[in-house]
Amino acid sequence: MPDRIIAVGDIHGYLAAWRALLEVIDPQPNDTIVTLGDYVDRGPQSREVIEDLIALRSRCRLIPILGNHDEMMLRICQGETDWYDDWLFFGGDTTVASYDGAVPEGVPQEHVDFLHNCRPFYETQRHILVHASYWAELPLANQPGEVLRWDSLKLRLPGPHASGKIAIVGHTAQKNGEILDLGYLRCIDTCCYGSGWLTALDLGSDQVWQADKKGKMR
Repeated sequence: MPDRIIAVGDIHGYLAAWRALLEVIDPQPNDTIVTLGDYVDRGPQSREVIEDLIALRSRCRLIPILGNHDEMMLRICQGETDWYDDWLFFGGDTTVASYDGAVPEGVPQEHVDFLHNCRPFYETQRHILVHASYWAELPLANQPGEVLRWDSLKLRLPGPHASGKIAIVGHTAQKNGEILDLGYLRCIDTCCYGSGWLTALDLGSDQVWQADKKGKMR
């Protein structure tokens, strides 16, 4: 089997969906799994999702990208408690519950380090991968963090990136459960936290795997 690069959309604390995808994908040591961010919030098992991601690094190459929900949690864990109420409003209450009500004091340092070391983006020969969006004319290294993690495709749809590479993004939930495919951009947040799916996409073969929040494969 050739080495694979597989992108995974917004997990949002749904461990059963994440584990169902891992089981069918069966990552090998030479595979690269790029997770597009939003590991926490909304779903009931954010802590366990982070633990699984940390463990996955022993099976394959993991490239975790930082999402906006992850950024809020990280900032709170780093002492920026003015984010706390906003975070709870956007689904952080389920993450707090997964840490037995103790955030930030109950979050293991290994989890904080994991979030701290998440990347703002990832780039291959054919693709750019970010959590949310991008400015089409700017190299990835020059993109503002708020664009990479917070911009919604519903409010501003970027054009093709200047690199000519295909953009793989999450963040903007496709509530119909289908990948948004514009040719130059593919959004694989297919609304696992709602009635949709957690999506994984093999960037080489275009194979798609999807699991719902209960872990049932599509």
